[in-house]
Amino acid sequence: MSSLVTGLVALFFLGMGLYGLTAPSALVRPFGVALSGPEARAEVRAVYGGFGVGVGCISGWAAFEPGGGLQRGVVLAVGVALAGMAAGRLVARAVERPRAFYPAWFYFWVEAVGAAALLAGV
Repeated sequence: MSSLVTGLVALFFLGMGLYGLTAPSALVRPFGVALSGPEARAEVRAVYGGFGVGVGCISGWAAFEPGGGLQRGVVLAVGVALAGMAAGRLVARAVERPRAFYPAWFYFWVEAVGAAALLAGV
């Protein structure tokens, strides 16, 4: 397992999480989503923000614990989660066609490459 790959994935999730916590409407705007009120912003803050920060923190911890008991499980869980996100985008592609490369296909590749890099080391 590469601590560098795990660390890069941690930075990605931390960045997404902090962005989701501080600017939920801006985070989802590229996807054509308009948040209609405080409940909608709270949901984005929780799912993209809080979850992203949590995954980023545990991934960062695992990156600095090479050979430790935590790293393998974290890398496996985060790798499978990224693969599931990429698979969801493939399902979306089968049901309806995204109109442009960004954001749907861009994030598909980020997720697929991240999953492959993490899972290759498990």
